[in-house]
Formats: sequence, structure tokens, C-alpha cells
Amino acid sequence: MSPDRVALTHGGAGTTYAELASEALGFAHRLRRLGVRRGDRVAYLGVNHPHAVRTLFAAGLLGAVYLPLNFRLTRDELMVIVRDAEPVVVVAGPGHEGAAADLDLPSVTVGGVGGDPIDEPVGLDDLAVLMYTSGTTGRPKGAMLTHGNLTWNVCNHLIDIDLRGDDVVLVAAPLFHIAALAQSLLPILVKGGRAVLVPSFDPQRAAATIAAERVTVMFGVPTMFALLLKVKDADFSSLRILECGGAPVPASLIQAYEDRGVPFLQGYGMTEAAPGVLYLAAEDAARRAGTAGVPVFFSDVRVVTPDGRDTADGEPGEILVAGPNVFDGYWGRPDETAAVLDADGWFRSGDIAVRDADGFHRIVDRAKDMIISGGENIYPAEVESALLSCPGVAECAVIGVPDAKWGEVGQALIVRSSAVEAADILSSLEGRLAKFKIPRYVRFVDDLPRTASGKLLKARLRREYGGPTEGTTA
Repeated sequence: MSPDRVALTHGGAGTTYAELASEALGFAHRLRRLGVRRGDRVAYLGVNHPHAVRTLFAAGLLGAVYLPLNFRLTRDELMVIVRDAEPVVVVAGPGHEGAAADLDLPSVTVGGVGGDPIDEPVGLDDLAVLMYTSGTTGRPKGAMLTHGNLTWNVCNHLIDIDLRGDDVVLVAAPLFHIAALAQSLLPILVKGGRAVLVPSFDPQRAAATIAAERVTVMFGVPTMFALLLKVKDADFSSLRILECGGAPVPASLIQAYEDRGVPFLQGYGMTEAAPGVLYLAAEDAARRAGTAGVPVFFSDVRVVTPDGRDTADGEPGEILVAGPNVFDGYWGRPDETAAVLDADGWFRSGDIAVRDADGFHRIVDRAKDMIISGGENIYPAEVESALLSCPGVAECAVIGVPDAKWGEVGQALIVRSSAVEAADILSSLEGRLAKFKIPRYVRFVDDLPRTASGKLLKARLRREYGGPTEGTTA
């Protein structure tokens, strides 16, 4: 439809749609000669680069399955995934040839001579991508995403977002993460727009790229957008849509971008839903700040109690989602699939939300992160949002620690942006949060561990800081 338009920009060089199609076909022929067949897994190890996109489409042409690997993992961690997924080949991105060759697999770099068109029939129910969850608790699991899952997610996304054929999307989140792949890259390619690929997120480089490439749309997690705001003299005049997900978004962050005239759209999703579940439209971004919006068009969402009852408005419950974007299950794990995906196709997210009378959902927290103190439920995300508005708090996480009287109480782990005392932080929460929600302890730390997609590694924090504490008390 648009062979001469630029599809991808990387390092100042452009690749047109015609070139991308030709290069993907040529690489598909090379993979076929290496023995790749329908249903085989083709792994890719590398940073965001046009080679990742060429590999994705080359695998699809063969009816094979694209397996993006997190290049930040150690060899031992990568081998857990390799042994589980059993790819027949690993494609090495630029600079990752050595790491790829070390995975006990045939390795190859992108390239190949074109040939006749490959007409391998692929249906909506066929597996397209095997994407491993971050494995923040236990062994990572491979979410099986079909061509239909990805297609319907793009449909949902284009209904929610007024994406245009002349848009320029910055892909700074890693492409081994579902949001970068399915919320940034695939929708803009369907529209015939341009994706600007950068190896990783750096606020200074991202700001410079936005200005130089006249980026109009960007997806990121809250931490990325908070860091962008700190870049001096940044030119955001080209931006018209910011999409944020991956963690609850502080209202102050939304307002900061609204004050700059940039619509800040919050969404909620997960790898298992390819990923879109809820979305907050531009016209609701300010007045509904703090919510994740309403269900995307081709999906159904329920909020239920532990016994399966649909909650009343304002009552916390677990989010369930069903629809053509919901995955086919976990690779090779029927028992774990059955535990979260019922016979009617409802997926149990493990996330807690509250729905209001107008159908807007506010994500409260992960069920496993909830703190139960003296019989009261404390949702850390709510407390973290309040803490982030305190002067001097750059980042924070709240976890539960043992307490002889209450069972457990909250401990705030805080990265400071300026000199501030624990007592001042805690006193600023008085009157804003119920007394039982205010953390009993504060501990200042140099940094907080996160996944490549920006999510806090709460399991690691609980292991390191979740024991009895003698920190500053409330």
C-alpha cells in the first residue's frame, strides 16, 4: 500500500516498506535453508534495531514463531528460556553475536538473498510470538500469542488511539516487551507511519530524538516520562500523544504533561492480553486522572471477589479479561494455564481494581503485593502515589514487613531527589491517607530494582528488605 514510505528509522538511516518487505523475504529464505519450518521457534537477541523487525516478519512468512529474548539477562537466565522454548536458531542482533553464539544453538545474523514469494498459510489461531513474562516471581513463562491475538490488539489500539499514517512513533521501550512490540511498533506499521527505533531509553537521547525526528507519539512507563521531564530545554512541541502503562501513573505526572499541552493517555494491560485491556481516552485523561479507563472495544472485563462474585461499584476485586486478544496459554504448562484461564476464556490477571459507576477502572495493586495490617487491606500503589507527591521523593516502593501487633505493616523504600527527612515525609501523609495506610518505617536507598519494562521488582525488594526492621517509624 505504501512501498515508498519510510517504515523504520534507526541511527539516522531509513528503511522503506518495500525494503523491509524485500529484506524480510530474503531472510526468510535463508532461515528456510537453515531448516526453519512452520511452528519452529526463531529467537532474537539484541537491542531495538531494524534486524529485530526483519526477524519478526521473516519468521511470520515461514509460519514460524518469533521468540524475542531479553538481552539484559545472564546466560544462565537465557538458557532457562532456551531449554523451555527449544528454538531451532537464535538470530544475533548487532553487538550480540558473542552472547548469541554462547546459547548452545545455531546462531545467525540477519541477511539473505530474496527469492520467490513464500506463501505459507497462516491463520488467526496460529502461534505468532512466544513472549516470556519477566519472571519477577519464580521461573519465567512463555505466553503464547497468536496472529489473531496481535491482530485484534492492533484493532483495539487503533480504535482507542487516533493514530495517523503520517505519525512518527518513538520505540524506546524494549521490543522484547509486549507493549513496545504490540502497542508501538505493529500499530504504526499497519497505518503506514514511521517507527523510530532507539537501542534503549536514555532521557537525554530520547529528548534529542523527539526533537530531531519530530516524534508525534511515544509509549513509556511512568519512570521514563518522569525522567524526560527533568531534561532541560527539551523540545516536546511535536508530540501529540503520550501513552503510559506498566504501573499506576501518579496524577501529578499526568498533570505535568497536560500543562505542556501534551495529552497523556494511561492504559492497562498484560503480556497475556497482547497487551491492551483498559484505555483512558484523551478527553478523559485529565478529569479521570488516576484511572486506567474503560475496557478496549473487542474485550470484556469483569472485577470479581475471591469467590467469583462480580463486585459492586467501588468494591475492590480481581480483574478478569476475555476476548480475541487473550493468549492461548503458557508454553508447555497446561496446569499453570488452567489456573489462570478458564474454559470460557476468562483470564485471571492477579491485579486488583475498583470500578466506578461510569465504568472507569482504577488499578489498586497486584493481589500478591497487598499488605494486610490488623485486618485492613493496604494497597502499596495508593501509598506510593501519595509518597511521590512529597518534595524530595524521586522514587519509592512500599512493601510489608512483619509486626508483632498488626501482623505486618508498611515500609517505604525511598530514593531521594533532594535532602529530606523521613519524619517530614511521613508527616506529609497525615490527613491524606488513613492512619493505618501510612508506612510504619522509612528506609532510604540508592536505587530501586526494576524490570526492563520499568516495573518494580517487588519480590526482590521483599527478599532484601522484607524482614524485621528498626528503621525510622511513623
